[in-house]
Amino acid sequence: MIIKLKKIAVLTLVLSVMACGGGGDDIDEQPIVESPEAAILISPLKNAECNQGNIVSETKSNVDFEWNASKNTSTYTVVLTNLDSNQATESSTSGTQLTMTLLRGVAYSWKVISKASGTSATATSETWKLFNAGLPVENYAPFPADAVSPTIGGISNSNASLEWVGSDADGDIESYDVYLSTTNPPSTLIQNTTSTKIDNLTLNVDEVYYWKIITKDSYGNSSESQIFDFRTQ
Repeated sequence: MIIKLKKIAVLTLVLSVMACGGGGDDIDEQPIVESPEAAILISPLKNAECNQGNIVSETKSNVDFEWNASKNTSTYTVVLTNLDSNQATESSTSGTQLTMTLLRGVAYSWKVISKASGTSATATSETWKLFNAGLPVENYAPFPADAVSPTIGGISNSNASLEWVGSDADGDIESYDVYLSTTNPPSTLIQNTTSTKIDNLTLNVDEVYYWKIITKDSYGNSSESQIFDFRTQ
């Protein structure tokens, strides 16, 4: 009788522990990490001459880059591209300001990538261009043009249109030479124009085309864009 009562007591204790423990198989839920938002750039100003840097030599100056803080962001990566050499460098910071050394008399573009701990998602700001001031000159060369349509590596109808955007710190762009061909680099000048769009081009079907733009200003300065490509269908 005593043994039976002991067995009943032990069984009751085990059932009680199991009930309080909830089974012990629950998996802790991971907190949701919100994706970062894109930063808004402040300075140097967009498409302008930058003459506020601290000159460190005849060829270099230190320039301050600044942007607004973005939501859900722990670090920022500043991507700076030398538009003469097309060489890009990346620098990271947890703040909203970064000083970088630039060559004087050279055009650059820059953008900020927002990142957050706990997620691989990122957000990218607009891309701004600047001309880092060098020795005094009468006029600056235009910035290289950027393709709008077709997008780089995109698809177009055989009845195609080319569209781009040009910019100049002096605001004195005079014309554009547009080259287009199926060879890389493109060697055929299809038009000199004051517009930033060429319509109604009749192209071959299922062909890869390459194009570039030479931007000219009224002082005889010029800049050459990168080579863009697209496929017709």
